[in-house]
Amino acid sequence: MRGRSSAGVVCGLLVLLGALLTGCQSPSAGVAEDGRLGEPASGRATTVSPPPTRPSGYGAVFLAVDECSSFGTTSFTEVPCSGERAAARVVARHDGAVRDGPRCPATTDFVLHISEQRPASDEDGDGAVPQGYACMRNLQPPHPGDPGGGGGPRTIVGDCVYSSGDGQVREAACDGKGEQKPEYEVIRAVAERADCPASTALYVRLGGDRPVGCARPL
Repeated sequence: MRGRSSAGVVCGLLVLLGALLTGCQSPSAGVAEDGRLGEPASGRATTVSPPPTRPSGYGAVFLAVDECSSFGTTSFTEVPCSGERAAARVVARHDGAVRDGPRCPATTDFVLHISEQRPASDEDGDGAVPQGYACMRNLQPPHPGDPGGGGGPRTIVGDCVYSSGDGQVREAACDGKGEQKPEYEVIRAVAERADCPASTALYVRLGGDRPVGCARPL
């Protein structure tokens, strides 16, 4: 009798232990973040992708200040300034259209117009490069934006111009080596025409806070 009683106690403990273990197991259904039961678990681990990180250095911002572009004013790419394809450096960068934004620095050689794009990757990861413009300076001479250089997006003091008809003037290299011969040289920039010297023969529109260029004949 004592042997059968001991066996019965052991069997009872095993059944109770099995019930406790069964109660501690996780349910087969998945659990949502809010604590509610979700769909049945698939048995596969879910991989959470880390948030995209903003790139740094070359290419972090498309044609940022001090970055360089390849040759060309209509078709160009951003390239490392130390590379053999580098042609010009960004001296100023603005969003929007040239007519609506700040003026480029006085000795800018040319302007790159950046059309709005939606590439796979861009400077801030939002899938868009906004419309804008970059004021460029050639890495090597010639520099048409320098005074007397015969080009550049701005006419400044020291530049030479020639009459192109209909009351318009265009820049020409002051050394006379360009396609057009210079006729006048801008010798001063003033706020009003009355501030020009008596030797002024032509008034040139410059823009800015001193919009009048006083030009003398050559």
